[in-house]
Amino acid sequence: MDIPLVEQVKAQAKVLVPLVKTLEAELGEKQAHALVRKALGGWAYKMGQQISAMGTGSPTEKMAAALPLFAAGDALDIEVLTQTPDAFEFNVTGCRYAQFYKELGVPELGFLLVCTPDFPLTEGVSPELELARTQTIMQGASYCDFRWRMKSKDKQS
Repeated sequence: MDIPLVEQVKAQAKVLVPLVKTLEAELGEKQAHALVRKALGGWAYKMGQQISAMGTGSPTEKMAAALPLFAAGDALDIEVLTQTPDAFEFNVTGCRYAQFYKELGVPELGFLLVCTPDFPLTEGVSPELELARTQTIMQGASYCDFRWRMKSKDKQS
């Protein structure tokens, strides 16, 4: 039985939110969040490596192929802007992950737990892939702007 990722995130929040709140109380918010980012970063990097191993195509094409995993269960409303072998750009105009964490009253933890792993995930897919994202619904924006692009050869040298 496949459980959509959004439902997995909701179940995990029952444990992770109290855990992060306890870490914040013991270590302070800054140190607690750094620890959580480090722990989730390793997990997200491995998830990126799994995405990289899926099918064929460029890293951006693999990200496009993986998007339905993150959007399953009506989790995301997506507006694709560009989809080429070198770029996959889209906006998330509706996010049930953000809605859930807002209902819990901890959207900042939603950003920490759900949004920040996108960058190590990207690195795990390919060191030649970069993600630019300037805003998220989780942080109060009207949409999330995901811009995956292959790094230019100039930047890699």
